[in-house]
Amino acid sequence: MGADCKESLPHRQPPATIASFNVASITRPVSNPTLTRRQNALSLFQDFAEKALAAGHPPKGLEQSFAATLQISPSMWSQVKSSRPIGDKLARQIEALSGRPAGWLDVERANASPSPAESAFLELALAAWRATNSAGRRALRGHLKAIVAAGA
Repeated sequence: MGADCKESLPHRQPPATIASFNVASITRPVSNPTLTRRQNALSLFQDFAEKALAAGHPPKGLEQSFAATLQISPSMWSQVKSSRPIGDKLARQIEALSGRPAGWLDVERANASPSPAESAFLELALAAWRATNSAGRRALRGHLKAIVAAGA
C-alpha cells in the first residue's frame, strides 16, 4: 500500500532557483510627502515648545497654544501629529503662520542633533537601560511604546 500511495502522488519537481540580488543596492530612498510634512510640523512644534518653556510658560497647554498659533483646532493638531495627512492648503497655512517660506514643510531635512533637553533624556534613558536586567529593559521599552502609542 505504501508503494502504491507514493506512485499515485504527483511527481514533485525541485523548486526553481531564483537569481539572488540585493534589492537595497538597486533601490533609492523614496520621499514620502506625508511623512516629510509631519516630521517638519513636529519640528516646528518642538521649536515652539522649547521657546515657550525657555520663556517660563508651563508645559501644560503648549499643544493647544501651538494649534492656536496655526489657527487650527487642538483636535486637528492631534490628528496631524498621529496620522492625518497635511494637505497643500494646510501646509501653506502652517508655513505662513509659523514664518516659514512656502514649500518649507515639503523639504526633507537631515535629523537635527538633539536639543539639550533631549540629550539629557537620552543620557538618563541609557543609564536606566544599562542599570537593569532584561526584564527591566522589556518593561522600560514597553512603557515608552505605550507613551508613544497614547500620543503623549
